[in-house]
Amino acid sequence: MDNNRKTAYLALLDVHSKKAYSNLALNHKIAMHKPNKPAFVRELTYGVLERKLTLDYYIDNMVTEGIDSLKAPEITILRMGMYQLSFMDSVPEYAAVNESVELAKKYCRSKSGLVNKVLKEFKKNRQTMELPSREDDEIRYLSVKYSYAPWIIELWLKYYSDEFVEKLLAAGNEKPPLTIRMNWLKVRKEDLMKALRDRGYEAEDGRICQNAINVKGTGILESELYKHGLFTPQDESSMLVAEKLNPKQGDIVMDVCAAPGGKTTAIAERMNNTGKIYASDIYRRKLDVVDAAAERLGITNIETRSWDATRVDSTMIRKADRVLVDAPCSGLGVVRRKPEIKYKEHTDEMTLLPSKQHAILSASSAYVKPGGTLVYSTCTINPEENEQVVANFLKKHGDFEKVEDTLLLPNDNGTDGFYICVMKKDMPE
Repeated sequence: MDNNRKTAYLALLDVHSKKAYSNLALNHKIAMHKPNKPAFVRELTYGVLERKLTLDYYIDNMVTEGIDSLKAPEITILRMGMYQLSFMDSVPEYAAVNESVELAKKYCRSKSGLVNKVLKEFKKNRQTMELPSREDDEIRYLSVKYSYAPWIIELWLKYYSDEFVEKLLAAGNEKPPLTIRMNWLKVRKEDLMKALRDRGYEAEDGRICQNAINVKGTGILESELYKHGLFTPQDESSMLVAEKLNPKQGDIVMDVCAAPGGKTTAIAERMNNTGKIYASDIYRRKLDVVDAAAERLGITNIETRSWDATRVDSTMIRKADRVLVDAPCSGLGVVRRKPEIKYKEHTDEMTLLPSKQHAILSASSAYVKPGGTLVYSTCTINPEENEQVVANFLKKHGDFEKVEDTLLLPNDNGTDGFYICVMKKDMPE
């Protein structure tokens, strides 16, 4: 049995059965089973997750009793086989079928014959298999073609044109670039780019942020360059949040939803490790990740603390020059990196997100000094969590005014989907 496919299978099974986060499940299984082609494992795992609804549509049509008659192991193996046959040109068709059957013999022996039969039929007929009729049900058609939960498509069609939504759906299935943020506390950009190239990586300037570098190559997080704190992996949309906050040396900054710390450490680097950053999160264990990142990067001006961001800390009222609210959100802007987000159910908790975001923004505004800056950001492109939250906040807080807001989109900007709004607090007359 191929260890690479076995590793991908076990990661996918954890995501399917245990609702594990794809990146965590994948990293864990790769570390445990040590496949000799980790790039292949990642491509297969993320590819199956990105196309899950499309693959399930084919399975449902090819299995006589339908997909609901199958259990997680055989569903996962069929998804893997179909994905290799449909989207991985580098995989020979016989290998896609045979290796899937070997997995079935190991993990669901009684279904190995079914796996063999379905994949051989799919190999023969996949070019002529049709998607649902677009004329009869456009949302179902788009849902199956691009593999998104129908409610997400309905939401986007509410605010954007049909043509724009289809481009947005397609962009969400593209492989995102590996972008890193250089740590200018330790290295100059030209020196870091040379060091990367000397080690066999391709390195190019980012498109939006001054300290962004796009990198091609594998194993970069195992490199000495990373371990010595010369860079941090981060999408340019996230880097732009720190840039828009525009912290100055010596500032007092509050980052009220800080974990896992990518923006916190970006702010610290822009402050040249001066001043003070109070980084809070409701869970202490998440703040340990922030502390570890700061130590790796050589940052000492961050103080982490556990705090519920919906509550006002009376000891910090009007003490911050700048406050960042990177609010918890639906995450619909980062589906390229976390494809399982595409299949979230629209729960009551999601309906209540704007209220929670407003509560955090309102509480956090109390920390801003007169003349200070308040930045609200999310990694979603849902206007109900973005523009509408800001509009409601500004109606109730007349001492703040909007300076600018930015919406980044994968199909327009080549970044994750992100919303950033910069507000200023009035100076007393």
